[in-house]
Amino acid sequence: MRDLSQLRLPRLSIIIPVYNERDTIEEILDQVRRVELPDMEKEIIVVDDGSTDGTREILKRQEKDGLQVLYHPRNRGKGAALRTGFAAASGDYLLIQDADLEYDPEDYRRLLHPLLKGKAQVVYGSRFTGERRNMLFWHMVGNRFLSLLTNILYNTTVSDMETGYKLFSRESLEGIEIRSDRFDFEPEITAKICKKGIRIYEVPISYAGREIREGKKIRWWHGITAIWTLLKYRFVD
Repeated sequence: MRDLSQLRLPRLSIIIPVYNERDTIEEILDQVRRVELPDMEKEIIVVDDGSTDGTREILKRQEKDGLQVLYHPRNRGKGAALRTGFAAASGDYLLIQDADLEYDPEDYRRLLHPLLKGKAQVVYGSRFTGERRNMLFWHMVGNRFLSLLTNILYNTTVSDMETGYKLFSRESLEGIEIRSDRFDFEPEITAKICKKGIRIYEVPISYAGREIREGKKIRWWHGITAIWTLLKYRFVD
């Protein structure tokens, strides 16, 4: 008799941290739902991180069609929201999807390809090697510098450490404990993946970056925190 467990389709858990994104949350959820992934199941997990602008009410209306929504009673930060989402995920692969419209879910197949082919355990989508709406100059400089510092400290060659598109096999995250509550999640997870001896695979993605007046939440001081995080985890676990 055939082992029916071997017939189960692999599952992709898409984790969407959300904070005050009422203008974009419905559209990004529509885009994620529309993406077709042959021979793969999708699990969509949204973590509302204490939104106060009406996002939470929109999500309560969206709790259907396989969408799982988790709620933080107060804002705790992107890293905390991702910890909650990762803990709830049941997929073989875990993908981070920001709740704005900067990243295009049509890139999922491109991200998954090297992982499904056995070429990688972790895949990052690089904003600097694909088509993109040009970001502001100093945002570009900051991102390039943080990637350079990552490469120097961790002996790697990533072009976009701060990318929002990060895809992990479940095995790659085993034994990794994320402590960061906010945007320092990005350098922390990268540092710990590299220290685990996993080589990050990058693929080009499209990118339509928004500006502060459009709701972008990253500020210059987050770059200082990222530098400290990269230095800290180079020398401590």
